[in-house]
Amino acid sequence: MSQQLIQGNEACARGALAAGCSFFAGYPISPSSEIAELLARELPPRGSVFIQMEDEIASMGAVLGASLGGRRAMTATSGPGFTLMQEHLGYASLAEIPCVVIDVMRGGPSTGLPTSPAQGDVMQARWGSHGDRATIALAPGSVQEVYSLTIEAFRLAETLRTPVAVLYDEVIGHMREGVELREPTPDELGRRTSPRTAFSPTFLPYAPDENGVAMVPDFGRGYRFHVTGLMHDERGYPTSDNAKVAELLERLERKLEPAVAAVPPERYRLDDASVVLIAYGIVARTARAAVDVLRREGIRAGLLRTRLLWPLPAAALTEVSRSAELVVVAEMNRGQWALEVERLAGDTTVLSPYLKAGGSVITAEELAGHVRRLTREGVAVS
Repeated sequence: MSQQLIQGNEACARGALAAGCSFFAGYPISPSSEIAELLARELPPRGSVFIQMEDEIASMGAVLGASLGGRRAMTATSGPGFTLMQEHLGYASLAEIPCVVIDVMRGGPSTGLPTSPAQGDVMQARWGSHGDRATIALAPGSVQEVYSLTIEAFRLAETLRTPVAVLYDEVIGHMREGVELREPTPDELGRRTSPRTAFSPTFLPYAPDENGVAMVPDFGRGYRFHVTGLMHDERGYPTSDNAKVAELLERLERKLEPAVAAVPPERYRLDDASVVLIAYGIVARTARAAVDVLRREGIRAGLLRTRLLWPLPAAALTEVSRSAELVVVAEMNRGQWALEVERLAGDTTVLSPYLKAGGSVITAEELAGHVRRLTREGVAVS
C-alpha cells in the first residue's frame, strides 16, 4: 500500500490498473482525457492494449470485442461521448458483456461547458439506451473513492456480467487529494462466471447460474455460441416468444440487485434529523458541511450520501425521506434524481430540491440558506 497525492482522473486510471484492466479503447474528451493519457503510458509495458479509436462509437465497440475475448476492458469519456456509446451499452446489457465506462461529467447538453462541472448524465446512465435496460451506475465523492469505486466497478461488471458506469464530475476529476493505493484482494477483484461443462451440441451459454448470471464463455476457449442484440433464449438464438422475452428482461434486472448491498449509502447525523439532505458526488461534500452549519444553528439536519445511483437504493431513500419533515435533494442538474426521491417520499414529507446547472458547484452556504428559508416558513422544525 502507498499513499500519493494524485488527481481524480489519475486515481481512476490507477484503480483500473489495480483491478486488472488490460484493454482500453477511447477517444480524447475533456474533462476525462488524463485517464486515457495515463493508461496510454501504463498499459503497453504491461503487455496490455491501449488504442485510440476514431470516435466514441468505435471505442465502445472495441471494448465489447475485447471483453468477449476475456479482457477486463474499459473506456473513459464525458457527456457527449457517453451519448454516442448508448447503443453499444444497450447491446452489452442484453448480451451480458462485462465492461466499465467512466463518465467525467461536464455541463450540457450538446458541447455545453467542456471544462465545467455538472451532474447532468444521471438519467442518461439509466435510460440513455432504448428499452427497459437495467444498469449499474456508481457516484464517487472523493479522489479516494474514485480509486476504490473504479475497482468495485470492475468487480461488479465481471461478477454480474454487465456494463457498469462510474459518474463523477470535472471537479473531482481534476482535484488532488491523498489516496491510499491499496492493492485489492482476489474477492475485491471478482471474476466472471465460467461454464461448468465442456462444449456439446446442447451447451447453453445463456443459462443462468444460481445468481441469475449467464455463464457465457470467453471467445477462443473451445466453445461455439451465438451473441446477438436480439432477444434470445438460453442458447443465444433469437426468439420472439413473449414468455421467454419477459423472463430474460426480468432476470437481467434482478441479477443487478446485489449492487445495492455492495455499495451502501453513507449516513451522517441522521438519527434525530428532521431535515434530510440527499446528495451524491461533489455536492455531497458541501451538503455535509451544510449539515454542520445548520446543526450549530439548532436545525436538526442530516445527510444521506449515496454512492450508487442505479439500481436505485430505494429502501434507504424511502426510510430517510419518510422519517423527515423536509427532504432537500441537492444536485447539479435540473432535478434528475430528485424526481426518483420524490416518488419514494411519503405524503407527510415536504420535498424541496436545490438545483444548480450553471457550471459551478453548489456551496454549503447556498444549501444552508435554502433550509433556513424553508424553516422560517414553517416547513420544518428545528
